[in-house]
Parts: sequence; structure tokens; C-alpha cells
Amino acid sequence: KMDTTKWSEDRFNEIVKETSTFIKKVGYNPKAVAFVPISGWHGDNMLEESPNMPWFKGWTREVKSGAVKGKTLLDAIDAIEPPARPSDKPLRLPLQDVYKIGG
Repeated sequence: KMDTTKWSEDRFNEIVKETSTFIKKVGYNPKAVAFVPISGWHGDNMLEESPNMPWFKGWTREVKSGAVKGKTLLDAIDAIEPPARPSDKPLRLPLQDVYKIGG
């Protein structure tokens, strides 16, 4: 909602700082999170770089293979690594419900 803050860099940095503190408290690494200032109403930084936020030079996040960089929300979504699939392990399925069928 950067449009509601008049695309303020100070407000964005304040939110990043507060959110990073919370992320640390719950046990995650804030450096592994891409913080992207967006405006859904105007589409800023969603698919393409926004001219309304020239101060935003892009985001960087740490991953196992190094660092990933981007500028938009779409870049951040594309940078999400799929979880490892243990295909060499036995098949496991979640149990949803138990039915007793008489007969």
C-alpha cells in the first residue's frame, strides 16, 4: 500500500525494520525474505518496476545456493525455491478421515 504513504522510503524502511524484528522472534531469518514495496491499486512493483519509487533499487534474499536479486513482486514469487521432494523415501499420505464400512 505504498500509494497510501505517498511512496515514502522512510515508511517502507520502518515497516521492513518492524517486520524483520517479528520474523526473528518467530525463528526465521529476515535476510531470507524479499521485502518489496508495492501498490496493488496502481500496480507499482507488481509485474514491472515502478517509476513512483526511484529510491527502491531492488531486493536481495539469501538462499542455500547464494543470493537472489529482483525488483518486483513477480520476481520474488519466481525466486521461491520448491521444497525438496524425498523421492527415495517411502510414500506417505496425510490421513484425512477414517470410515468404518460394515459388511
